[in-house]
Amino acid sequence: MSTSDPDRSGSPGPDRGPTPAEARRSMPPIEELRARRRSGDGWIETPQGRFWGRFGAAGLLIHDRERGVLLQHRVPWSAHGDTWGIPGGAIDADETPTAGAIRECHEEAGVPALDGTGIRILDTHVVDKDGWSYTTVIAEATERLEAFIADIESLDLRWVPLDEVTDYPLHPGFAAAWPQLRAVLDA
Repeated sequence: MSTSDPDRSGSPGPDRGPTPAEARRSMPPIEELRARRRSGDGWIETPQGRFWGRFGAAGLLIHDRERGVLLQHRVPWSAHGDTWGIPGGAIDADETPTAGAIRECHEEAGVPALDGTGIRILDTHVVDKDGWSYTTVIAEATERLEAFIADIESLDLRWVPLDEVTDYPLHPGFAAAWPQLRAVLDA
């Protein structure tokens, strides 16, 4: 996890993401991606667009009162890559959104424990897209969690103070939800 913060953009140049060729070169081998495939992995089409997660998707917003919220800098080859958001991803066929959010965060950031030890669930925020939904599980850290990059989907992980979150180039869905999520954390 990075502790310095010389450039929050996460982009290789001013106001630009990677070129398509750069993004392709940064992708892991297809064999590695296939080996990690889960039941929920796949795209779904709805009247509102194309979304990742056959059974929906979920992410975990962890708030540590001393350090802020855990943000993930997404790899360029992911959907809305090279932006900052929260660890999360596709929900499996047999999972609840909360279980999926905890599993995804654990897989990507090493925290919390898979049984949810280390966090207390505060609320959920659901965005419905006519047949697909994204659930943000909002949680408070109950102990000091030491996040680390645990898979290939992150460029960086940072604990970001609440007042600095909007200084980062955010994933559009997270940016749209941030005011409601922040209100839960401020309550």
